[in-house]
Amino acid sequence: MLIGELADATGASARALRHYEGAGLISSARMPNGYRVYEGRAVARVRNIRALLDAGLTLDDVRVFLPCLDGDVATGPPSPEGLAVARRRLAVLEARIAAQTAARDRLREALGRAEPQERQERQERQGQIVEASITKR
Repeated sequence: MLIGELADATGASARALRHYEGAGLISSARMPNGYRVYEGRAVARVRNIRALLDAGLTLDDVRVFLPCLDGDVATGPPSPEGLAVARRRLAVLEARIAAQTAARDRLREALGRAEPQERQERQERQGQIVEASITKR
């Protein structure tokens, strides 16, 4: 199948497929005109790659799963290497979430301190405008 057909069958863009191929996760043959031609099994492989990426793994992480990408990765027995990669990636994601949560909390706190002050300044400006309009009359 051509790259466009593989893209349609998997929901991956042609650019992503070329990226996966460059990373050594999928392969293709070349037609005389230079077009890439993929075997039918590439559909399952690309779907598995996308599922692993959607789960938070990186392309480097996915390489560990190369031996089983043509089957059903989700229901197959986990390998020790696959479990180790998943645990490391989970730790990275949890650290990022903790850092983002802390940043959100700091921003929320800063806004909480700034909003009453902003409200008071706005009220003072409105009072000054009212006073100025009264004294002009």
